[in-house]
Amino acid sequence: MRLAWTNIAHDKTRFFVAVLGITGAVFLMVFQGSILLGFLQAASKIIDTTGADLWITGRGVSCFEFPVTIERRIMELAHSVPGVAETSRICTSQVELRKPDGNQQLVVLIGGDAQVGDRFPMPRIAGRGAVEPESVLVDESNAALLELTHYPQQVELNDQRATILGQTSGFGSFLGSPYVFTSYGDGARYIHLSPDLTMFILIRVSPGTPVEAVREALQKRLENVDVWTREDFSRKARLYWITQTGAGGAILMAALLGFLVGLAIVSQSIYATTMENIEEFATLKAIGASHGFIIRIIILQSLLCGIVGYALGVLVTAPVVHAAAASISWVSMPAWLPAVVFLPAVLMCVLASVLSIRTALSIEPARVFRA
Repeated sequence: MRLAWTNIAHDKTRFFVAVLGITGAVFLMVFQGSILLGFLQAASKIIDTTGADLWITGRGVSCFEFPVTIERRIMELAHSVPGVAETSRICTSQVELRKPDGNQQLVVLIGGDAQVGDRFPMPRIAGRGAVEPESVLVDESNAALLELTHYPQQVELNDQRATILGQTSGFGSFLGSPYVFTSYGDGARYIHLSPDLTMFILIRVSPGTPVEAVREALQKRLENVDVWTREDFSRKARLYWITQTGAGGAILMAALLGFLVGLAIVSQSIYATTMENIEEFATLKAIGASHGFIIRIIILQSLLCGIVGYALGVLVTAPVVHAAAASISWVSMPAWLPAVVFLPAVLMCVLASVLSIRTALSIEPARVFRA
């Protein structure tokens, strides 16, 4: 350990460059990982927030944001299946919101029945629990975009009167269009949805009844729709946004580039350190040092740089992610993410040592005795 530290500390500039490269690589990996995790959570946020066990969707629907209409009578048909305790509905569509100053903003309107779930935002009358008619909620992250300075505030949705009753939190949209929440009845009216149609039917299963058994019975009874467990539909939505839109690939590519940049910088620095001390390695071999001993020295050199760079990278990333959350409300950096990134950082340091190890092991011990 002392010899490895002496080698890298001898040239402080090279040590600084290696640490800086690892810091940048760790920063990119953690930051891009935070964006990716936040993106995945936001992609299925509405689905995960509901209290339903099962979702009935139109055939081929891949995510919540792109629904197709289904017949409302499916709710009655679903009740005929043993194990179905309760049904509710959700509708959604992009609509124009006209601000008080006359400017327009495209928003994603989401209307849900009161039974959708306790965590689902609903414009309720304070202290009474009843839903306020012709009222909506917006997420606090979109208040500035919608120029909301006080509540309640009058707006228009699809040329119909609405009142922004207040705001909710944790529902920042990743689509660029703010989420607006209302009751199912008002939502269907704002988007001009026919009373005979709906978009999503949510099922609560009776306590003690296997969810998968009810899902299979519903799918057999309702052949023209898809029936998903909430977890499966959430997973399907995340998979769609991460694989079909290119967003996931771009984020993962940025993290991979961070790894490769760090690998190149550390490899160059450790190789330069090895070449500068090549006579010392020849001396070690001449006095009987084993290949394993030399390999440990070089790997330790890389790991020492890696540990310092990793610590600095995490320290730099945390405030940057916090600052980014002000404009990207759904970005998320859980406590376990930096710990997961530690393994790629160690791997990067070990791989960076390969070229140096080959050079050090190929040196002839007799070189130290040459004039």
